[in-house]
Amino acid sequence: MAAGGWACSGYLVEQGGFRLLLDAGYAIVPRLLERVSAAQVDAVFISHGHPDHCADLNPLLRARALGGHSAPLPVYALPGALDAVLALDRPGMLDTAYVFHEIVPGVSMEIGPFRAETRLLPHWVPNAGIRLTADDRVLAYTGDTGPSPQVVHLARDADLLLAEATYADRVPEPSSRYLSSARIAGRLREPVLATCS
Repeated sequence: MAAGGWACSGYLVEQGGFRLLLDAGYAIVPRLLERVSAAQVDAVFISHGHPDHCADLNPLLRARALGGHSAPLPVYALPGALDAVLALDRPGMLDTAYVFHEIVPGVSMEIGPFRAETRLLPHWVPNAGIRLTADDRVLAYTGDTGPSPQVVHLARDADLLLAEATYADRVPEPSSRYLSSARIAGRLREPVLATCS
């Protein structure tokens, strides 16, 4: 959870001028807009429907809709993951601000210059990790997840694994199937960037 001055999950990945936002958790839009305008985001991938990973999709879409940006933003997510965040505004207000692309885990797709492969990972709600490949470089991102062979598959031979880690060391037993720690993520792959959320 984001404390004052911090933000939740949100990572801007750029390749050949194309900007893909991986997750849009609480408080990421102000930080994002310090770097690029809302119109300069080319696509968004949302790993799952918990607000610390998707709540700021609403203000990003509002900025585009109210700023007169005419091209709809491609948004990739699992079925139903965005229902709550898209219902925050009056019906129809954001309809022209985005185009929804349903993720089918295990099926490859193209997102701009990236070849994307997703895997369903264990969490309390459906969560899709993603493996992005461009110019023979690979970035893997987990979103929130517990340990799984699918995480290992995403991370295999990746240049960078961006692994969400709710805990630094040990995950309490009731959550151990659905969340990870930095210690667990660090055993998966080098180099690793484990982020606490």
